[in-house]
Amino acid sequence: MTIAHPPLPYAQDALEPHISADTLATHHGKHHKAYVDKTNAAIEGTELASKPLEEIVHHAEGSGNKGLFNNAAQAWNHAFYWESLSPSKTEPKGDLLAAVERDFGSLDDLKKKLKETAVNHFASGWAWLVAKDGKLSVTDTHDAGTELVAGIKPILVIDVWEHAYYIDRKNLRPAYVDAVVDELLNWDFAAENLAREATWTYPA
Repeated sequence: MTIAHPPLPYAQDALEPHISADTLATHHGKHHKAYVDKTNAAIEGTELASKPLEEIVHHAEGSGNKGLFNNAAQAWNHAFYWESLSPSKTEPKGDLLAAVERDFGSLDDLKKKLKETAVNHFASGWAWLVAKDGKLSVTDTHDAGTELVAGIKPILVIDVWEHAYYIDRKNLRPAYVDAVVDELLNWDFAAENLAREATWTYPA
């Protein structure tokens, strides 16, 4: 068994004009694939070769295997990021909207917090909307860091590595973050993650 490199959940040009097909060809087709390929190479012939990616990430983190963790966690983070985006504009509703208003005051306040966290994150990493003990919060992780191993439930994520936006925006991370938060976040996916018992699982 090998870890899959799942296809995008939409056409490569579906996020234009906010994220270009050129960016997705590089980001999904090369960066994400490289993390998958390196993970598979690292686990080949070991007992991890038959395990789901989530278990590999946890094992790598717990054993201090930084190389395996970096690639496995990045493979998971990227697949979760693709699902966190939608070519069709969505809005939170129902239980998700109620939780947002309870924990942030309003959707606008949540969006402001996400933008501030993503824009101000130093160097490479990720900005997350997460749930823990029934409460929503915004966090960030550095490099390949993932909230998958933190004992909390990831709800949405924004990739703030330069390769997520540099082709389209050069060094203008705020413009990329504004487009993602205002136009592309998949609130339907967020609602599913909030409602599900377990954490989202990487496609087999």
